[in-house]
Amino acid sequence: MEIILSKFSDVNLFSQAVCPSDAINSVHRYAATSRIIHWVVAALVLVTWPLGLVIQFTRNEVSLGFYMLHESFGFLLLWLMLLRVGNKMIAKTPHHEGSAFERFAASTVHGLLYLLLIVMPVSGFLAISAHGFPLVWFGLVPIWGPLDKSPDIAGILSMVHTWSAWVVLLLFALHIGAVLLHHVIKRDNTLYRIL
Repeated sequence: MEIILSKFSDVNLFSQAVCPSDAINSVHRYAATSRIIHWVVAALVLVTWPLGLVIQFTRNEVSLGFYMLHESFGFLLLWLMLLRVGNKMIAKTPHHEGSAFERFAASTVHGLLYLLLIVMPVSGFLAISAHGFPLVWFGLVPIWGPLDKSPDIAGILSMVHTWSAWVVLLLFALHIGAVLLHHVIKRDNTLYRIL
């Protein structure tokens, strides 16, 4: 028994643990603009998505306020995503580590998130326009609606908006799963690149 215990006493269970500040300082990180836009978009998705879900459960007298917030945050999300696409074209991206499959999976999920985080607010904005409701951004700024009232088109656009929202949720879950895989199981520096 003493021999077994002496062998384990030489093993440091925390030898792979890295101090977060050391990891952040030693890793090649995304550009500051990329990191800021990433976290602002993530926060907006975490606010906008649930707002859209709970609207159907609200009373009529408060549902208009929920709609206004959901639509306003969604419109802001659209412009931030367009800014993010532009930023991605000019900002340096750190080298991606991992197997070819991991790099392919990450690239696919990120690409689909970018695409759907543009499709979702565009389809939502066009849907409210086709339903005949003007967007007044945060109740202050009227936004011109590009479509006349068209109930048939509105239904299709609403369906695209709803389905893209559910796919975004699935992709978001995959993204979080990958973060946990890298940070908790593999214990690599992937998360620190975006902090």
